[in-house]
Amino acid sequence: MYNRLKNIGRNIRTIRKAKQIAQIELCVDVGIDRSYLSAIENGRRNPSIAVLYAIADAMEVDIVDILKEPQPDK
Repeated sequence: MYNRLKNIGRNIRTIRKAKQIAQIELCVDVGIDRSYLSAIENGRRNPSIAVLYAIADAMEVDIVDILKEPQPDK
């Protein structure tokens, strides 16, 4: 479970940075506290599916992009 939370957090951070969205900006759009978003991005919190959908909507991506697992090296 912990690895999945780390992957979700890493995906959120990667997308957010690629879209040049500041943490505080995303927090305002989603309606969550910055410390909560930071904990999600660091894999320390288990966000609800509603929060994940809100984050995906705010960043204009499909929730699948947030939930996808890293591909193993071949």
